[in-house]
Amino acid sequence: MARKSMILKPEQIKDNPFRAVGKDWMLIFAGTQEAHNMMTASWGAWGVLWHRPVCFCFVRPNRHTYGFMEQNSFYTLNFFTEKYRKVLDFCGSRSGRDVDKVEATGLTVRSDKSGAVYFAQARLVIVCKKIYAQRVDPRCFLDPSIEDNYPKKDYHQMYVGEVVRCLEP
Repeated sequence: MARKSMILKPEQIKDNPFRAVGKDWMLIFAGTQEAHNMMTASWGAWGVLWHRPVCFCFVRPNRHTYGFMEQNSFYTLNFFTEKYRKVLDFCGSRSGRDVDKVEATGLTVRSDKSGAVYFAQARLVIVCKKIYAQRVDPRCFLDPSIEDNYPKKDYHQMYVGEVVRCLEP
């Protein structure tokens, strides 16, 4: 029998965001039960902006996930235990245009009351409602070495999502 998801307030998250995003990684997941895609990410941030708890994530326009991010109002950030490192590696090295990553990894898609899709196997899910999006503009780089991240000039779209729910599935 599956246990019921626990709902947390953003302030109850015990993870260190630097470790969770930069070392553990996450799957950014967007779409619907019927049509969705996810991608592995190790860039992002959590915090407070405009008096709201928010998460920032970054998606390059050439990624398959980009279309799902653009078409949907919600996205989720899914964090896993180390046992899922191979899943994260796989999702970061394959395109959803070429392979059904959900089928290939055996992950189970669920959706919350907003319709946001997430993974039942995640240890932490942050459900975000998009409230701002903007393309990274290289004219705004104050440190010119940041440009080294963009040899193809494929600048990310930055999404700011208001945290509407945190789950421990």
